[in-house]
Amino acid sequence: MKKLVLLVAVAVVVAGGFYFFKRSAEASGMAFRTAPVKLGNLLVTISATGTVEPEEVVDVGSQVAGKIASFGEDPKRDGAPIDYGSEVEVGTVLARIDDALYTADVALNDAQVEQAKANVTRAQADLQSKVAAQAQAEAGVELARVTYNHLQEIPIESQSSIEMRTADATLKQARAALETAKANVGVSRAMVTQAEKAVLQAAASLQRSKTNLDYCTIRSPVKGVIIDRRVNIGQTVVASLNAPSLFLIAKDLKRIQVWVSVNEADIGHIHPGQSVTFTVDAFAGQVFHGQVGKVRLNATMTQNVVMYTVEVSTDNADGKLLPYLTANIQIITGHRQNVLVVPNAALLWEPRANQIAPESRQTSRTTGGDPAEPQGTIWVAKGSFVRPVKVDTGLTDGAQTEVAGPDVSAGMSVVVGDQSASSTGEAGGGPSPFTPQLHRAFSQPAPGSKPAGGGQGHAP
Repeated sequence: MKKLVLLVAVAVVVAGGFYFFKRSAEASGMAFRTAPVKLGNLLVTISATGTVEPEEVVDVGSQVAGKIASFGEDPKRDGAPIDYGSEVEVGTVLARIDDALYTADVALNDAQVEQAKANVTRAQADLQSKVAAQAQAEAGVELARVTYNHLQEIPIESQSSIEMRTADATLKQARAALETAKANVGVSRAMVTQAEKAVLQAAASLQRSKTNLDYCTIRSPVKGVIIDRRVNIGQTVVASLNAPSLFLIAKDLKRIQVWVSVNEADIGHIHPGQSVTFTVDAFAGQVFHGQVGKVRLNATMTQNVVMYTVEVSTDNADGKLLPYLTANIQIITGHRQNVLVVPNAALLWEPRANQIAPESRQTSRTTGGDPAEPQGTIWVAKGSFVRPVKVDTGLTDGAQTEVAGPDVSAGMSVVVGDQSASSTGEAGGGPSPFTPQLHRAFSQPAPGSKPAGGGQGHAP
């Protein structure tokens, strides 16, 4: 009796399995998953991340070394010291460096200038005395020459040889004295010139020491907001080949930029003037708008991936965007309104030969096409078969593609894949949890419900 019951149970299981697999085979050979052709808008974007940056940042340093003695006063906070977030004007005192050494240098160089001026006065007085001596020597020469000429006019028999020789020697001596006087005048003039140049040199040293003393007061070169203070009171600033950075000032936070890193595969689709939308985690749910301003050419490579920096300009009149926030960027590269769109799966689906309607097997292609190509083929169910429809393809957002053609219209159902028995529930149970999500997105909707597939992608 037990054996008979066991044999009957086995027979029932075999018959049920045969029936199940027969129904599954029949269903898989006749049903297709479809999605409607929709009329809507298509928005094509490139997603990236970036950092909010001020349009212009000035790094304020120090040209002299010394200890930070004090900070300047914040002009908008009733004398509070300059700090993070302080709004400054051109010339606002930011900090002061201990100027004791530089004040001493100014006093020393000032004394050297006065000493050099005194040397000029002394040299000029010496020159005047040398000029007077030269004039006296010239007078002596003239007197000796007159005496000598007078003796020559006396008749020969009356001339005294001794007087003639004396007059000649006196004339020669006077001329030698004149030459010496002229040389002394030249030397005195050179001394005056040297003393005057010493004054100029001492004045230049004085001006340099005064400039260094003025550099001890750090002033803002621009109007803006301090976004970073890098020193504290008592800290020693060492100025060498590179000026130390003391403050970082954003010139205007009402105009701000987002520096976006874009992959080299997408950079060819980006050009100045394109519209950009972005969000920041600090203001969840709020969308900011901007515009591509510049594509930098100094690309960087990280792990063999080339990235370009794109500058996005945006208005920050309300001051919400703070420097260095992380932004999630959508760069709009294409926008179509009121166009026919189909899921990309409709262009990629490839029917088997026995699924194509007999009258279309000779003229149809065996592949659906590629959304990136200018032409493609979509398939429309015709009973248990499909027939091809040629279309021109346009923009694609990765999920949907723009199509056009005389044989395609809104509401038309296009095939996006084969319908499996497990997904219809004929064998009991719903779809497998391991079924890819793309197939679920374009599954056939229940009667009277909104289709799950054929969405418009990114709705503008």
